[in-house]
Amino acid sequence: MLSSMFDPSLVAPERIRPLSRKEYDRMVELGMFENERVELLRGMLVTMSPQGGPHATVCAWFTQRITLALGDMTYEVRPQLPFAADDCSEPEPDIAIARRNRPIREHPSEVLLLIEVSDSSLPKDRKLKLAIYAEAKVPEYWIVDLTTMSVEVHTEPTRDGYAKVHVLRDGDVLRPTQLPAVELPVAEIPR
Repeated sequence: MLSSMFDPSLVAPERIRPLSRKEYDRMVELGMFENERVELLRGMLVTMSPQGGPHATVCAWFTQRITLALGDMTYEVRPQLPFAADDCSEPEPDIAIARRNRPIREHPSEVLLLIEVSDSSLPKDRKLKLAIYAEAKVPEYWIVDLTTMSVEVHTEPTRDGYAKVHVLRDGDVLRPTQLPAVELPVAEIPR
């Protein structure tokens, strides 16, 4: 049986043509991915893993707690919705917090905080998505590691990633740098 993995070196010297975010959005509008969970990362369509119970419960907890803490209509808490990171990436982070100051027909291109809840997706969230988010100048990115029940807090985006990384565990409190009204004790994250 032939492997279904594509090796780009097999087409060299030809190049792989990435999709632009504009092309991807048009394909979505045409209904091309209605029965698929995909996101655009670096011009490539990447399938998203099905959500298990712990992942869904933790995403719901963060969405509810942040929404209640913010308590007004100045911010938009966006669970599992597109973020217009750049011309060739439109990831769908588990939670994004953006200001409500953009046209309704556009996905936000600026956010205050992105959260990914991870177990099997840890390598993608720590390398590929982290790089995309840092390049998009997302001021703060959290990776909730369900395998260790810790939260990696990445701040101060640079071209090469984030300048500061702190790992918070039980006994610590998450305090987003851009959202002072939000305080979330790590020990209260559902297990």
